[in-house]
Amino acid sequence: MNEHDERGTTMTGVDPSRLDDQQLMKELETIHRTRHDTLLYGSNDALRAHNERMAQLEGEYLRRNPRRLVSAGRTREGARERHCGEAATPRTSGT
Repeated sequence: MNEHDERGTTMTGVDPSRLDDQQLMKELETIHRTRHDTLLYGSNDALRAHNERMAQLEGEYLRRNPRRLVSAGRTREGARERHCGEAATPRTSGT
């Protein structure tokens, strides 16, 4: 595999489509854990690379999990309907 993607920018990490589900989740956990420090203290180039990698990983997760659990409270409608103190419980998309 070429170390550069089609736009000519350097790839960081393995192509997400080549990761198994466990590896993909580990990569997502790592990138989300490092997000705050990258935003606060990373160079513009580091933040740009982080954004691109996060988008690649999250896009692959969404492609593999189109019917992932969705918490009603994490939707606009659910947030409007939720009463103070009510927990938002995840549900399967479309139910």
